[in-house]
Amino acid sequence: MSDIKSRVQGLEASVQARNVQELAEKSTTIYETLAIISSRASNISSQLKKELQAKLEEFSSATDSLEEINENKEQIEISKFYERLPNPATIAMNEFLDDELNFRYKDKDHRN
Repeated sequence: MSDIKSRVQGLEASVQARNVQELAEKSTTIYETLAIISSRASNISSQLKKELQAKLEEFSSATDSLEEINENKEQIEISKFYERLPNPATIAMNEFLDDELNFRYKDKDHRN
């Protein structure tokens, strides 16, 4: 799977109204659709959080100096970049609507 950050750069970050029937058509019910999107959003959120923490840990040091001020500016820029990314639920919704998500059932008898 490609890098999430590069794929969502042009994605509208604001909330958009969605056609509920269109969402429900891609699975058996709207509730199932929302469960799929929610699960993916959680996955995206944890992935971005781990990535951000790893980048910010690169800046951690035990010494206080003038260099630390510059590092803090870099940390702030990195944090701002992640804050400007669309909400994980928005990303997951777009992945779902663009048929980029594959989902399966743990129990084969789940679908009627």
